This record gives sequence, structure tokens and C-alpha cells, in this order.
Amino acid sequence: MGENKKLIVVPWDFTQVAENALAHAVKISRMLDGAICLLHIIEKDIKIADAKAREIGLQKITEENSAKYDAAITWSTVQGSIFSDIAKFVNDKEASLVVMGTHGMKGMQKLTGSWALKVIVKSKAPFIVVQEPPTDQEKYRNIVFPIDFKSENREKLKMAIFMGKYFNSKIHLVVATKADSLVEKRVNANLKFGMKHLALNDVEFEVHKTPKGGTAQKTIDFAASINADLILIISTKNISFADYVIGVSEQYIIANSSKIPVCCVNPMASFSKVGQILGY
Repeated sequence: MGENKKLIVVPWDFTQVAENALAHAVKISRMLDGAICLLHIIEKDIKIADAKAREIGLQKITEENSAKYDAAITWSTVQGSIFSDIAKFVNDKEASLVVMGTHGMKGMQKLTGSWALKVIVKSKAPFIVVQEPPTDQEKYRNIVFPIDFKSENREKLKMAIFMGKYFNSKIHLVVATKADSLVEKRVNANLKFGMKHLALNDVEFEVHKTPKGGTAQKTIDFAASINADLILIISTKNISFADYVIGVSEQYIIANSSKIPVCCVNPMASFSKVGQILGY
């Protein structure tokens, strides 16, 4: 699979949430025996001296954290935009995973949608988005997997199986009751498919039913109630500016007020990389 088979990229903006993301990346890298790269995007109009100062600062931070965590950490800078060049770097390097910090949804993000989601949708690798540092160095014990009527549910199932098998996690399938019988039929079909393949792969799982309405918030509430380590979602295909303004459910889950880490898998594109996490 190449030398970057287990490369974990951490977008770095010299903030506390970036440090939180690095702490999670270190935790994951120890489970996967992977390497970490801190990636800083430098604006195109920045002065050369300022860009050089950032590179020096990033190199120092990398050296300090390599010693602090006793981990293999490197650094890189790219000139461009966070909304396009993080994904480009990740795709070009064939990274297996991105761990990114977010401040949630604040200020202008309420008008234009989640900035985190804008970064995620162009990546071929799964993103784990975090707000707080990890509470421990244990493996992910409880992963929440919301089920809906979309066919893409079956795509994120592969990630759930990998995590369930590798991290010995329990997958919690969360299903919201639907008023529309056709929609509910599709949801149930996805549920049965998920149950079948989790069972075939000897991954522990449990099914939880929630009342209809407010699926995103109910998912967050349930995850908080079981002290979940991770929520696993899939991004909307062909997301538009209108989606950012009106809001798609995953942007609220990513920025959840319970500050639970969220793993976001993009439809189809990420599948070639998901297997690399386990060295498949």
C-alpha cells in the first residue's frame, strides 16, 4: 500500500483545538502504528518573512510534540486555501485518516455552514473531527452509527466494521421511527443489511430505536447518554451552497454541543483509503 499506508494528517492552525486533534491522532497512531503529519495551510497573499516564521514555529512545535508523545511526527506547509488544499494534500499523499480540530459552529459559520464540513467533502480519506482532547488513551469502546434511508449507509458500514474489529468497539445502530412507510421500509432494509454484515464480521452491535423527528439531535443525545467515544456519519453527496446555508444534518453532528468526536466518511471516494487503516 506504499509508505504512507498509515499516515494520519492533522491540519494545524496554532490553536488549542489543533493541539486537541494532535492528542487524538497520537492515541490513534499508537493503535495503528502510524505516522503523523502536521499540515499548515499558508495564505497565498502572506509575506515571505511571515510564511518563514510560521514554518520555523511549526518545526519547533513538531519537535516538541515528537518528544512529548514519543511519536513519529513530521510537518508540512502548503500555500493555498484550507477549503481545497487540505483535501488535496491528503489525497496526494494517500493518507489513511485526517484528525481535525473544530471550534464547533460560531460566528459566520452559522451563515455559511460548518467550515469543517467544507474541508471534509473533498477528501478521499475519512475525517475524525474533535473539539476536546481525548479523555483517555483507550480504544474506541462505543461507536454510534445512525441509520437512515440513504443507500450511502452501506458505504460507511465498512468503516464501522474496520473499527469494530480493530478497536474491539461496540457499534450502536440508532434508528429513528419514520412517519412515511416507504422511508421506513428503506431504513429497515439498511438496518437489516448493517446487522447482517456486522454479525458476519463478528462485530458486537446493539440496535436502538428513537422517536421520529430531529434525527441529528436525537443521535447526539443518544451518544451523550452512553458516553460514546465516536459518532460515525457519512457526508451528503454533491453538497451545494444552499446546503451550507440551510444546513445538512451532519454539520450539526460534527459541531455537536456534547463535543463527542465524529468520524465523517465521504461517499464512495473514501473507500479506497478506509482499508488502508488496517493495512488491507
